[in-house]
Amino acid sequence: MSTVGKRGASSPRELTRMSDRLSFVYLERCIVHREDNAITAEDADGITHIPSATIGTLLLGPGTRVTHQAMSVLGDSGAGVVWVGEQGVRFYSGGRALTRSSALVEAQATAWANRRTRLDVARAMYRMRFPGENVDGLSRHELLGREGRRVKDCYRAQAEKVGLAWNGRHYVPGDYDVGDAANQAVTAAAQCMYGIAQTTVAALGCAPGLGFIHSGHELAFVLDIADLYKTEIAIPIAFDIAAEGPEDVGSRTRRAIRDRVNQVGLLKRCVHDIKRLLLPDAPAQDPTADDADHVTLQSDRGINIESGRNYAEDVHW
Repeated sequence: MSTVGKRGASSPRELTRMSDRLSFVYLERCIVHREDNAITAEDADGITHIPSATIGTLLLGPGTRVTHQAMSVLGDSGAGVVWVGEQGVRFYSGGRALTRSSALVEAQATAWANRRTRLDVARAMYRMRFPGENVDGLSRHELLGREGRRVKDCYRAQAEKVGLAWNGRHYVPGDYDVGDAANQAVTAAAQCMYGIAQTTVAALGCAPGLGFIHSGHELAFVLDIADLYKTEIAIPIAFDIAAEGPEDVGSRTRRAIRDRVNQVGLLKRCVHDIKRLLLPDAPAQDPTADDADHVTLQSDRGINIESGRNYAEDVHW
């Protein structure tokens, strides 16, 4: 097994594109280690090998231990790692971008810094979530009100569809068991979507804290992206699972979400949606897909100049 010091960092060309990866892999009560360029999960039943470059997000549940070597290969391959609580309520993640380009994060910062364009992106997100609705000219407060009504209607419709009583969304941070089976399933589904969204945002090199709908949190943009798929994927699956029974509803929901997002290719769609939101007028050649490192220096009047040279002779003191 090679050591960290002997192993060079992967180039963008060597890394698996985010849209071609598994959505997430959930592990619990095992030791996560590394063998060559795969991670291994060892428990009482033996050792399972998982190619690290194929993972979007690795969810580490209760009872897991992970080695430094495992984290190094996961970081090198661009996989997100999320430590999940007993019921999947809290998570912490890290990872590296799979792109060398700063085009997306610069476009995100530019759109976020202007109040008008920030609202434009928020409206575009609502159009993605609720096709066919005209939100042109709506204020932020009006958007929030309309979104709230649509989500409430979704909860009621799904409860009626599966024959469950629904008395509203009840979630107490840190107390997963306070809700009924449907609320627990909705929470578990939401956490899966947050993990997928956070890894995609990190892989594309975007700023997770610069949200267009959410604000004031380090993962504001992650919450924005996860919500794009709430009423389409997360809520319907949560109610379907809760209707089957309250036993082990969290893990059953995670498995169902995993199967569904892989079936519909959600990672690929998530990558496309973020690029469409932040670079709506991008040319046919995707500026974020270049494998080479292009570092320039910022000059005056918005002009970028070549890096790697000294400009002392060009400046008149």
